[in-house]
Order: sequence, then structure tokens, then C-alpha cells
Amino acid sequence: MKTNNPDAQPVEKRTLSPEPESMQKYSDEVRERIAKKAYELYEQGGRQAERDVEDWLEAEELIRKEMNARSAAPMLPE
Repeated sequence: MKTNNPDAQPVEKRTLSPEPESMQKYSDEVRERIAKKAYELYEQGGRQAERDVEDWLEAEELIRKEMNARSAAPMLPE
């Protein structure tokens, strides 16, 4: 049953916040690599669900380092 309350404040519609800025810079391929690495860390750590953020951040750092190492490696002639 709906009642009309003249003193009631309108409810502000909430929208989901946009993707964190740190994730906006990654392509879908890189996100997939981070997700796979995070899952590996999750399994290696004994499947501790409460460590999901830590596993993701560690995976993100590892993948970023891997990408930087590849881009810094000299190109070898074929």
C-alpha cells in the first residue's frame, strides 16, 4: 500500500559507479590476462575469497611488469 507523505524527500536514483580509473586504461586482452593471473594467485593461496582484491592488485602488478619488460626488450632481427 502506497501512502502519500508530503514531507517525504525524493529518493535519489543511484547509478553504478563507472569502472575504476585504474581499469579504464587496459584493453580487454590485458584485463583477461590480469583475471587469469588473479585466479592463479587465488588457487595458489588456498582459495581465500577474502583476498580477492589483494590477488587482483598483485596480478595487475605482475602483468604490468611483464608488459613493461617485453616493451623494454630489444628487438632481435629475424
